[in-house]
Amino acid sequence: MLSAKSAEVVEATLPAVGAAIGDITPLFYDKLFAAHPELLRDLFNRGNQANGTQRQALAGSIAVFASALIAHPDQRPDAMLARIAHKHVSVGISADQYRIVHEHLFAAIVEVLGEAVTPEVAAAWDEVYWLMANALIAIEDRLRAEAAAGQHSADPADLWRPYTVVARYQETDEVATFLVRPADGGPVPPARPGQYVSVRTTLADGARQIRQYSLSGCPDGALQFSVKRAAGSGDAPAGEVSTHLHNHLQAGGVLELTPPLGDVALADGDGPVLLASAGIGNTPMTAMLAHLAADGSARPVVAVHGDRDQLAHAFRAELAQLTAKLPDATAHVFYERPLGDWPAERTGLVDLSTVAVPPGTTAYLCGPLPFLRSVRTQLLAAGVPAADIHYEVFGPDLWLGA
Repeated sequence: MLSAKSAEVVEATLPAVGAAIGDITPLFYDKLFAAHPELLRDLFNRGNQANGTQRQALAGSIAVFASALIAHPDQRPDAMLARIAHKHVSVGISADQYRIVHEHLFAAIVEVLGEAVTPEVAAAWDEVYWLMANALIAIEDRLRAEAAAGQHSADPADLWRPYTVVARYQETDEVATFLVRPADGGPVPPARPGQYVSVRTTLADGARQIRQYSLSGCPDGALQFSVKRAAGSGDAPAGEVSTHLHNHLQAGGVLELTPPLGDVALADGDGPVLLASAGIGNTPMTAMLAHLAADGSARPVVAVHGDRDQLAHAFRAELAQLTAKLPDATAHVFYERPLGDWPAERTGLVDLSTVAVPPGTTAYLCGPLPFLRSVRTQLLAAGVPAADIHYEVFGPDLWLGA
């Protein structure tokens, strides 16, 4: 791992770098996109760049990785690396792009910190960067090879494949489900309940933007993903890809997908499971419930969901139907502003103090970051070990910086 000499330098300079990283990352992205505008047009999420969340995620990942090397010099933060690697493979980041990032990131560091970046400091942080980059490259190569084998790809480096929309279902005013099959007539790649696909589509300005959408089911011979139209608010722009898909993608349309990826997937076993979601975060949970029901699982299952109201709640009927098929399952739904009569104890934000959490529970969470933080805190208080709480967050993983 990190050499003893570099560890001393990184530990001494981590506070200064951490304090300046909010200035370093926007400068880095400005330099990167000035030199390589195609990356913003066809690789990076323009919405996340506009609202700054991608920049926060990069800052958080670097800080967490460096801190982990100092705190645990004999260990590697593989959970964090695996999460990043799955996202990188899903958007098509290649090994040679790490050198491009290195060039512009270190130029930004030098410009912000100036004379504080001595040759010794530069060498130490260079070591941190390449430890992280090389670890990610190795994990990504393995994931890419596994994904390519699953869909019998002729080129393991290119996972994109055209799919035809065979059906579209309007779940709510804001959520649409797309059922797709490979346009080449080949087999559907394997998927684990809880994983996502990357969708690449060409927008009106010619940009080929990429977004990840969780699988909301895995019907035979097809993949199924659901998209919530992202509304703009404040400084955050409306979701350009989700809006495009809602407005233009109908049955018979074609778009490009990667094979299913993602490190948060339902594990086999017979112990209790808790599935907690908020809003469109219930898409992977619906896939997990469908998998358990199809297997006739006897596992104790607790499904918890929070939403604005009944009309905003996608897969409301499926939640009731799937839990009814399981012999030991309960569903607990919370609405912030319920329509009509609704139990007082299920009104407001998700409150697990009113839900029985069985001993030995493994929990899977998906939703906005405030929801994840709240529910994780409640689960820890209920005695669920941190190692048994798994989460998926839509967009850049800002929890890395928390």
